[in-house]
Amino acid sequence: MNLLKSLAQTSSMTLLSRILGFLRDVVVAHAFGAAGETDAFVVAFRLPNLLRRLFAEGAFSQAFVPLLAAQRAKHGDAGARHLVDHVASVLVVTLLVTTLLGVLFAPQIVWVTAPGFRQNLAKFALTTQLLRITFPYIFFIALVALSAGILNTWNRFWVPAITPVWLNIAFLFFVLALSRFFTPPIAALAWGALAGGVLQLLFQWPFLRQLQMVPRWRWDPFDPRVRRVLKLMGPAVIGVSVGQISLLLSTLFSSYLPTGSISWLFYADRLMEFPTGLLGAALGTILLPSLARTHAIDDRVGYSALLDWGLRLTLMLTLPAALALALIGVPLVSTLFMRGAFGPHDVLQVNLALLAYSLGLMGLISIKILAPGFYARQDIKTPVKIALLILVLTQGMNALFIGPLHHAGLALATSLGACGNAGLLYWGLRQRGVYLPGAGWSGFLLKIGVALGVMGAVLWIGQGAESFWLTASFGARLRHLIPLMMGAGGSYFATLWGLGFRLRDFSRHTVPQAKSQTEQ
Repeated sequence: MNLLKSLAQTSSMTLLSRILGFLRDVVVAHAFGAAGETDAFVVAFRLPNLLRRLFAEGAFSQAFVPLLAAQRAKHGDAGARHLVDHVASVLVVTLLVTTLLGVLFAPQIVWVTAPGFRQNLAKFALTTQLLRITFPYIFFIALVALSAGILNTWNRFWVPAITPVWLNIAFLFFVLALSRFFTPPIAALAWGALAGGVLQLLFQWPFLRQLQMVPRWRWDPFDPRVRRVLKLMGPAVIGVSVGQISLLLSTLFSSYLPTGSISWLFYADRLMEFPTGLLGAALGTILLPSLARTHAIDDRVGYSALLDWGLRLTLMLTLPAALALALIGVPLVSTLFMRGAFGPHDVLQVNLALLAYSLGLMGLISIKILAPGFYARQDIKTPVKIALLILVLTQGMNALFIGPLHHAGLALATSLGACGNAGLLYWGLRQRGVYLPGAGWSGFLLKIGVALGVMGAVLWIGQGAESFWLTASFGARLRHLIPLMMGAGGSYFATLWGLGFRLRDFSRHTVPQAKSQTEQ
């Protein structure tokens, strides 16, 4: 399997999802702006969305996929199906209980996660109402994560990558077609989230049937393989998802800030999710099964080479994205969101958060490459210790920065925490001899630096005055933004090409795996 080809395929599917996601955000910004009702929905959906990330992109995948891959390699499809049945049965029961408790104790959850809302009883009541609608989303999206883990193990990467499209379609349909039937209209977003969870599971189901891997009921919570998944998953929740936990805790701090602060952070985070999902989630998803397979055959050189390949791609593609977000935040935010209830003041406030977030983009994506380097080897303790340290430091920075920098201070704390997490993970891999950098890193970094300098100059000169982006029509902004971004991206990759970079140099193949019965 060509990893670069798989990455391109997965990223292209993710790109479609992200485009629809931005269209959704544009519609939501136009309809609801950054008012108190939007703050209520952001808080109500943040906890289910956090758990989605823990399951779909973090702890569950890190624990389940390596064990499933090993089970399939040793015992074939029958052994893998046995593991899937047992894990799915325990997962369904756990999710039903979690969902019921979440709906019943929604007021207490809002009280803990957004204590500042207690000062506004109407906002508190609305947030509680919306949380009760969105909480069952966890049940469906966790089963989607289980399905995605199976599909990724069978190298069907594109199916999980395109699945989130259905969530965005549900959001758009409920806001555009049904919001006028809800009281308040913001409730349409909550019901759209729930419908999106159902649609995603229904979309993946036929592909599981094709692989003959649809889970069957086999209740045995004491099965050693199930207990192994749970043992790995527990600490992995912290180790892989410290950034998202920090984001949730930041909501607690931001609930004390002026109205709109939570929404400004949300829109900035949405822009950050574009490169994070397009590269970080896709690359981490592809690397994990390959790392697990390489570790299983004790190929230390190949293991290190996979990490080296992932880090080089991360640097080459993430640094220009971070530079663009830092330099042209106002053009991006104004073009994407400034209309209707979303005004120039909101643009400037989102830009402040985006600038702070951009500083941590490299760290956020690197974690998705470096963490699998530990979890594929079933080393749980090291990432957990690092994550706990970073979690404490991040909350300390939240308390320190929120006074002078307000909502942007919370974004800065998250960014610095992500960079610290990635740095310690990298150091840990080096100390253990798991990762040995390949030859040519000095020249590689120098060439990347030159290309970034050229791109930065194009962006800085080409964007013009900030006042244009705050006063011009949408059409004028769009006509300016598209060539600006194309010119910047073109100058970056043209410089790299001129310095000797070639696409074939980043092609990499994994160790061949014997075909299973469903693939023959």
